[in-house]
Amino acid sequence: MALDQNGNSLSLADFQSQWLVLYFYPKDDTPGCTVEAKDFTEYEQEFSALGAKILGVSPDSAKSHCKFIQKHSLSIQLLSDPEHQVCETYGVWRLKKFMGKEFMGVVRSTFLIDPEGNLAYVWPNVKTKGHAQAVLAKLQELLEDV
Repeated sequence: MALDQNGNSLSLADFQSQWLVLYFYPKDDTPGCTVEAKDFTEYEQEFSALGAKILGVSPDSAKSHCKFIQKHSLSIQLLSDPEHQVCETYGVWRLKKFMGKEFMGVVRSTFLIDPEGNLAYVWPNVKTKGHAQAVLAKLQELLEDV
């Protein structure tokens, strides 16, 4: 359970009977996170045509998400997870290292969840360039196999 940028409470059950792209990112309005969010926005119609919803999750507040969405004209839904509950559930809240320092943070990851709520595919330690297209291609591949 988490709140979206508009303060609406959402859970996995709200997305039954459709595919869900659940992507986790460290922080609003940082270079890599912006590229990823803009790419998912660019391909949102293609995902929607395949029956998939895109949700981004970060520890940022709903207010931060609103600013991020407005600044970059994003059309995707973002969930606020300040207590890291959703991140911990998916195992993406982990020890990270940067410039010799260790800290807890979000490891950029994406989960493709099928209409029955099962994990269909996981991308751990995501590199942003071309990622949205790779997720779309995997969804198309999985739908061809059905």
